[in-house]
Order: sequence, then structure tokens, then C-alpha cells
Amino acid sequence: MSPTDTDRGLIVAKDKSASPTWADVRAFLLTFDRAGLQGLIQDLYAASGDNRAFLRARFGLGLDQLGPYKATISRWINPDLMKNETVSVSKAKKAIADYRKAIGRPEGLAELSVFFCEEAFSFVEGCSFSDERYFVALTRIYDRSVNRVLSLPLAERRAYVERLGKLRSRAKHVGWGVEDELNDLWYSADFDEQLE
Repeated sequence: MSPTDTDRGLIVAKDKSASPTWADVRAFLLTFDRAGLQGLIQDLYAASGDNRAFLRARFGLGLDQLGPYKATISRWINPDLMKNETVSVSKAKKAIADYRKAIGRPEGLAELSVFFCEEAFSFVEGCSFSDERYFVALTRIYDRSVNRVLSLPLAERRAYVERLGKLRSRAKHVGWGVEDELNDLWYSADFDEQLE
């Protein structure tokens, strides 16, 4: 172990073979002054698009804070097969999880979840894709969408409920029991009453 000398005292590093924890990072961050911390954030911002999206969402910057998350969802759940892009449900779902970590506003989570389902249906309709795991994920995200929409104030729900209704209609041609699952979720939420 080697000590690090700072203005605030001596920080002793743990055994180098052990993985650093948040406590280690936090202890090191306490040694930064304002300029040092700003420099670190600037370096993180420049390091990756994911970091930029996170910071923009967290600080409420830009006109379209959901744009980068939607682009990631679209890329992985509705890939361009002509460019040999592949499907990755987990990477598409990660975009929603990343947004939740960045700021997690209920209306943003509802938007991303409904968008995920819309993109999934577009992909299925566009190329006659048929994969049970994909449809299970679609059903689960639709369920999360329903719950996220229900968590919104009543005045904000209508547009989402209409979109969820259209998705349910699109499920007629999918198979794999998707239509039945989506109908069950729809009726459990009493969405028909909310559209009246």
C-alpha cells in the first residue's frame, strides 16, 4: 500500500489487488477543490456520449434530453438489418435504466418505455421478426409502461394511454400470445375509462 499526500491529510490506498469501492473514490474526491472537480466533470463529459447524455439529463440541459436514450433504444431494439446491426434487448433496456439513474422523471420513464414498445413493433412489422425472448421483453416493457403511465397525474396520461392502445392493436399480427398479454394489462389498468 502506498500513501497519497494531499492538502487535507494523508490518504492510504487499500491493497492494490482489491477493487476500489465508492468509499475509495469518495475519499479521493474530498481532496479536490472546485476547479479540480469541474475539470474532472469536464473530462467525464468529453469521455463518452453516455456521460454527456447523463449530465444533460441530470442538469436539465438541451431541448431533447431523451434523444440520446431514444437513439440507443432504437438502435438496439429496431436495428437496421441492411447494415448487419443486431438486436440487443438488454442494451435497449439499459438506456431506460441509464435515464432512471440520471434523473428518472416519471414522464421521461413513461415516454422511453412506450417508445421502446413502439420501436419493437416497428421492427417486428418491418421484417417479420419472430423470437420468443424478444416478445417476452416487449410484454414486460409494455407492463412497465402501463405502470409508469398510471403513476402520472391524470391530466398527463391521455396521450400515453392512446399510444398504448395503438400498440395493443398492433399486437394482433404478432402471435406468441402477445395480444392476449397486452389486452390483459390494458384491461387491468382500466384504460378504456380514461379514454372516455
